[in-house]
Amino acid sequence: MTRTPMLRRGASALAAISMAAAVLTAFAPAAAAAPDSFYDYGGSAPLSSLAPGTVLQSRTLSYHVVGLPTPVAAVQLLYRTTDAEGRPVVNVTSVLKPPGGVDPSKAIAYQSFYDSLNPADSPSRAIAGDVTFGGLINGAEGPFLAPMLAQGYTVIVADTEGQKADFAAGPEYGMNTLDSIRAATRAPAVGLNSHTRVGMFGYSGGAIATNWAAALAPSYAPDVDRNLVGAAEGGVLVNPAHNLTYVSGSLGWSGVAAMAITGVARSYGIDFAPYLNDYGKTVIGKMQNASIGNVLYQYPGLTWQQMVKPQYGDPASVKPFMDSVAKVDLGLAPTPTVPMFIGQGANGVLEGTPGDKPGVGPGDGVMIAGDVRELARQYCATGNAHVQYTQYNLLSHTLAMPVWAAAAYGWLNDRFADRPAPTSCGQIAPGNSLAPRP
Repeated sequence: MTRTPMLRRGASALAAISMAAAVLTAFAPAAAAAPDSFYDYGGSAPLSSLAPGTVLQSRTLSYHVVGLPTPVAAVQLLYRTTDAEGRPVVNVTSVLKPPGGVDPSKAIAYQSFYDSLNPADSPSRAIAGDVTFGGLINGAEGPFLAPMLAQGYTVIVADTEGQKADFAAGPEYGMNTLDSIRAATRAPAVGLNSHTRVGMFGYSGGAIATNWAAALAPSYAPDVDRNLVGAAEGGVLVNPAHNLTYVSGSLGWSGVAAMAITGVARSYGIDFAPYLNDYGKTVIGKMQNASIGNVLYQYPGLTWQQMVKPQYGDPASVKPFMDSVAKVDLGLAPTPTVPMFIGQGANGVLEGTPGDKPGVGPGDGVMIAGDVRELARQYCATGNAHVQYTQYNLLSHTLAMPVWAAAAYGWLNDRFADRPAPTSCGQIAPGNSLAPRP
């Protein structure tokens, strides 16, 4: 897709503002979510009696970027959804209206890569005008949203991690995403309807939500699945246990493993304290409200073994961890039925992660290319003939995103135009085994 000069200038200015704000607040402490009654359900009907996707509250405000209002209108919806353990909960999504007016025939569900254990960093709070260190990522995503709005797409931006910020809990991400689409197409203030066609778009943490939503849609939300035109994702997390091995001891991404342990523990009610040594307890304690910005390049060389007691040096010896990893392993999830565009970097050395570990191989610094390739092959072999896989051998996680995004825009536009979905099936090189570890 070709951007107009105005979009290019706007995107550059927005990126500069976001970068400056991030530098100025690089060592800011995490802030708690400000009280806001909009996030609370006060109805008399039990949540369990309401269908997933039911709209509970609605408000309209300006779409804010780094605390500054823009002319774009945002409709925020409180809706009923489901958490990682299958319990009914409420969540918030923000629906951005294109400047030219809502076209009820098309929308894009944009899954943010806000990657935070702090509910205050959620997209809805940033869109409403809150400014937090972790929430600055939402401002940096403006350049990816602008082309969608400029082309007339209504853009649905869910708080994919839910109100507890359940980082890395893939199934919850997926259900939050699917129910946000349901809510957006049911809310009168938005202007969409039950026939609106929806494309999904997400990178990194956003790819977790995108892939899990695509995988769960046929069973959890068949009403949404029949209107999905495709899912574009890049920088994909497949099996977190593999990623733990890959980033262990790395320069920049090793701390993300501690974030994932914290998120999994929170999502599935696991107490990791009995397995941690004193240093591990200190690290995990610092993670409780950490964002990705509090972690990247701040724990160089960190390993699992440094955080646990000696008898738990093998992650497989911590059964609650392995059980939870199986629940968030995309290799064990259903095969999506919608066309997929999957992009993955493979030069993680640029971000300080060697690709020389046996059984893992190279990745983009945090995600593993062999895992993603094999996931794409698995989809092809289990009934989805419209999987396009692209590997960026010279690019790392951060550098691959703009390249992937440019291709993803064009791919999604083609899906809405009803052009035949391309496929790489039969041409994807073999990857790593996705069989669960015994």
